[in-house]
Amino acid sequence: MRQSASRVDLDAVRDESAAVSKGPVRVCAAIALLAIGFGCEGNGPTTDSLLPGATSKNAPEVLSRTRPLMSTVFQIQVDSPPPNVEIVIRQAFEEIERLETVLSEWRDDSDVSKVNSLAGKRSVKVGSDTLRVVDAGMDVSTWSRGAFDLSWAALWGLYDFRPDSIKIPTTEEIKSRIALINYKNIRVSKKYQTVFLKKRGMAIGTGGIAKGYALDHAGAILRGAGIDNYMIFGGGQVQVHGKRDGRPWRVGIQHPRETGSYFAALESTGASFSTSGDYENAVFDGAGKRWHHIIDTKTGLPGDKSLSVTIMTSEGIYADALSTAAFVLGPQKALKMLRRIAYPAEAVIVGVDCKVYMTPKAKKRIRMNVDLVDGRLPNCKP
Repeated sequence: MRQSASRVDLDAVRDESAAVSKGPVRVCAAIALLAIGFGCEGNGPTTDSLLPGATSKNAPEVLSRTRPLMSTVFQIQVDSPPPNVEIVIRQAFEEIERLETVLSEWRDDSDVSKVNSLAGKRSVKVGSDTLRVVDAGMDVSTWSRGAFDLSWAALWGLYDFRPDSIKIPTTEEIKSRIALINYKNIRVSKKYQTVFLKKRGMAIGTGGIAKGYALDHAGAILRGAGIDNYMIFGGGQVQVHGKRDGRPWRVGIQHPRETGSYFAALESTGASFSTSGDYENAVFDGAGKRWHHIIDTKTGLPGDKSLSVTIMTSEGIYADALSTAAFVLGPQKALKMLRRIAYPAEAVIVGVDCKVYMTPKAKKRIRMNVDLVDGRLPNCKP
């Protein structure tokens, strides 16, 4: 269970070692965002069905490579690939793999695991990558006043959303854990490059932030080698740069109540995107109540003020935590937070009333695929 970001079934992943094609690449991953022009098999929308004038039949080659890393799936797609593309993509994947050894919450020898194991005992000297990721998590924890809380990982093990082993905690179990959640009890020293959790039992969870950070590093490697037109996705996040077939990339936003349907798209030539939605890693109890993986750390229960939030930022490192925070806060408070903080971020939020709320710049960049009814998504029920 995580406060945000969902895991992909690695058994279903294949390495697309020869995925070079003309026109739209038909590849899907279990994420809430889709870089349009790369539609899904079956009933999912392609570029042509979503927006007019998207991808021509004579579109240039797109090379796609996929690799399971960081307990999820990373895919890199390059438009009009140059001769050195295979070597550069391999280097990008190797950098993500390096970051996994340092930042993974599931490796006993990682910096994050060492910090958690020594909670309440002593500070831990960490590497520059861990320090950057923890610092970003503290930023969002502070900006959101705990709606995203880096110490949420004290809730590990309380929930299980797998269909064959559903687990919902009791009120008493939740109370004992949320007492350990408070980002103000995390001490970060940039001078000594250390992290200290003040209480025993505390734990930090950097999963979504680490994946966004990995996207940033992979993108920097691609650009440094002269590859400017690419899309990378991993762990529910997407980063795009340059153009696809001569126009900005279009990143689709999934309808929260229609699987495989994308109600809108955001255009960009350089941005990172993350979506938090109550439809991923979700189960229903006997009373028909939806239980999902985005937890409000104030209550220890799934957030109930949003159906989905898509965040667009310049850096992947902040995208996931901000989408989690905005989801937990709900539309009005989320938009207020984004106006208040110094870090630029745009948002498209579907509230529990099925209304679509947006930041001003998102309104200018969005391309709707459906007609809203009194501001609400059609075919949408809380």
